[in-house]
Amino acid sequence: MTKTWFITGTSSGFGRGLTERLLERGDRVAATLRRPEVLDGLRAAHGDRLWVGRLDVTDTAQVKRVVDDAFAALGTIDVVVNNAGFAVFASVEEASDEQIRQVIDTNLVGSISVIRAALPHLRAQGHGRILQISTAGGQTTYPNFGYYHASKWGVEGFCETVAKEIEPFGIGLTIVEPGATPTGFGAALATAPIMPEYDATPAGDVRRALASGDFPLLNDPDKIVGAILDLVDGGEVPLRLPLGPDTYRDVRASLAARLAEHDSHRAVAESVSLDEFAAR
Repeated sequence: MTKTWFITGTSSGFGRGLTERLLERGDRVAATLRRPEVLDGLRAAHGDRLWVGRLDVTDTAQVKRVVDDAFAALGTIDVVVNNAGFAVFASVEEASDEQIRQVIDTNLVGSISVIRAALPHLRAQGHGRILQISTAGGQTTYPNFGYYHASKWGVEGFCETVAKEIEPFGIGLTIVEPGATPTGFGAALATAPIMPEYDATPAGDVRRALASGDFPLLNDPDKIVGAILDLVDGGEVPLRLPLGPDTYRDVRASLAARLAEHDSHRAVAESVSLDEFAAR
């Protein structure tokens, strides 16, 4: 059965890969991006099964207008994919105020805006799926990605809340967490002037690993796209979908360490309750 998808950030990476695969198999796609001309070839090949909208997700008014237009043009939209993203590769002191705002406005506020704009339509039609593209860095951290992590941890918390609120309406939400993948995203990372004070720190180590090619990109982007399609086609709606051996390994280690630390503070946590609740 064919489906209709709304996808942000379709010029490259997972967004472009999803768009191409979906069109090849006969689905309809509302593809949004800042430069619509990038998809002229696909539009010529697939005709009215590809609806293209100019969208900068940092423009909240534009997000609402484009989402409304896509639903009006296509009717039912079965799956909304929040994929647009931006990252700055720098220690927390090195990034500029403008870079920090762009990361947060794109990854966090932009994703929130798309979900908020889509929900009235999804509720009205009584079904739908939201896929939030996150990363292993939505559950664990790496030096030089502090602001990227801030945005992804934030959007994961938001989406976990949304998933609980929208389930009664027949709408599912899954946070997709790919690991390091050669999609071109790394080459598009914004950078900042390097502070020598950080050279002998973990931030410097990661910078050198990326520069030397020793930071492995373990995952196949086509297989990740396939896994996303399999998830939707299979009807399963997990809250999170880890994709990649690095995601599985790093997130598991982070969760285990956090749980161990959490348990180590049980006594002091329970010691501060009001006396009338202390025995419960």
